[in-house]
This record gives sequence, structure tokens and C-alpha cells, in this order.
Amino acid sequence: MKTAPFKYHAPSTVDAMVSLLAELGDDGKVIAGGQSLVPTMNFRLARPGHLFDLNTVAELDFLRVEGGKLRIGALTRHAAFHSPVADGALGRLLADVVHHIAHYPIRQRGTFCGSVAHSDPASEWCLVTATLDSEIIARSRRGERVIRGGDYFQGTFATELRPDELLTEIRLPLFDASWRAGFYEFSRRAGDFAISMTLAAIRIEAGRIVEARLGVGGVEDRPRRISEAEAALVGKAPGADAFGMAADIVSKTVRPMEDLHADAAYRRDLVRATTRRALEKAAAP
Repeated sequence: MKTAPFKYHAPSTVDAMVSLLAELGDDGKVIAGGQSLVPTMNFRLARPGHLFDLNTVAELDFLRVEGGKLRIGALTRHAAFHSPVADGALGRLLADVVHHIAHYPIRQRGTFCGSVAHSDPASEWCLVTATLDSEIIARSRRGERVIRGGDYFQGTFATELRPDELLTEIRLPLFDASWRAGFYEFSRRAGDFAISMTLAAIRIEAGRIVEARLGVGGVEDRPRRISEAEAALVGKAPGADAFGMAADIVSKTVRPMEDLHADAAYRRDLVRATTRRALEKAAAP
């Protein structure tokens, strides 16, 4: 099948885009890479009356370190992260995560911010955004709004973004030398959607974990941090005992969804393994 009829718009500025969204946003979709939107339109699962092309808004094509944060513009493609884009643990982490996203041709067109706007529970960038104290910048005619990553995701394909708002950038805090990070994902085949994935970031001082960020994705209807496991890690020496304990807490805390890929019991057991392995990767020399 092909798409239902729609009207195409190609504004050249953010101001022009948010004006269109204010007028037509309830019956429209923003497109950047289109790797999720176009297939759903072709199958008539999505039938927007208007399509707003972000690719003509050049001011959103940026990726830079500024003010202690990595600023990711709405037109930054997945492929930009194939090599570290920031020094230290954050750059290495993103370069690891990106290779789990679909396949090479998709990574050339799809965008970081588009993935977050789409809010698929199995999205790697959604997990990164939810776990790492990110800031999501939304623009509308009313002005600019900053949404915390932990508050943004509301469920499968559901977010705090309003119909008249444009996601313009995402800001990730940089890690100093005391931070280490690891990511582990399980999927049926390379490039498939994650059935379970865990992102772990730990800050170590004097041989002890003094701060932790631990998030899971692909397990529930949205990615989220597991604060109970984070608190349990603080004060512990990084190693098998602490990591096994944290993995058990995560497994008991999550409310796994069920689909054709896995039932709840399987996902609960699997997230224990992905959590332990993500922590082990974070602690590895």
C-alpha cells in the first residue's frame, strides 16, 4: 500500500515550523528521517493530513559540546555517533549504543531526536534520554519548554510533547573522569527491536560507587530509571556481589509487558541478565 493523500510543507525556519504546528499540528506529523513514520503511513496505520518536513530547517542540523552538555539538534542522524562525539565515557557509550540501532542504511537517515519523539519502548536513544538526566527542548508559539528526560515518556508512542510543539534538541550532561558507563541489549537478531536492554552509568571514588544511573528499556511500555537499584549500588564496591544484587532488584521492580517476542516471565528473567552485563561492562577497565 501507499500513503493516504496529505499536504506537504517545507518551512525553512523553526519559527515557520511552529507556526504551522500551531495551525495544523492536530492533523499533521513532523518528518525528519522518516524511518518509522513512512512505513506506518504506507500501511495506512498513520494518515496525517499534513506532513511537515524538518530537513529544510538548517538551524536544527547541529551536534556540539557546549556548557557542560552534548547538544543534539533535531536533524542529527544516528550515523553521527558511529565514532565518539564527546570525550570520556559519554562519547564511548553513545558510540556503543548506536551500533545496536537497526541497520547501517537506516542509521544514515534516522535521527536521534526523531527516535525520541516517536517513543518506541524498544528505542535505544529513548533509553539513553530517560536514563542520563537529559533535557528535551520543545518549541512552540508560546516559547521554549524544557522537559526532563525522566518525565517525558508516558507510554508506547506517548510523550509529554504537545501537538503544537516541535522537539528541537536534546541535551545530555557530560561525564567527568570518575564516571564509567555500559550498555547491554538482547534482541533476536542484530538490528531487531530490543526485548530487553539496560544502560548503566556509575561514578566511582576510592573504590566505591558514589552515584549510579540505571535504566531499562524494551521491558515495559516506556524506558525508565530504576531508582531502587541505583540507591542499592551506592556505597558498594563494583563487582559481582553488588551487580547481582542490583540486577535482582531490577528484575523484581519492573512490570514487564507481553508481546509476540516474549512473555512477562521471560522478560523479567532477561532484564536481570542485561542489567548485570551492562554493569559489568561499565566497570571493565
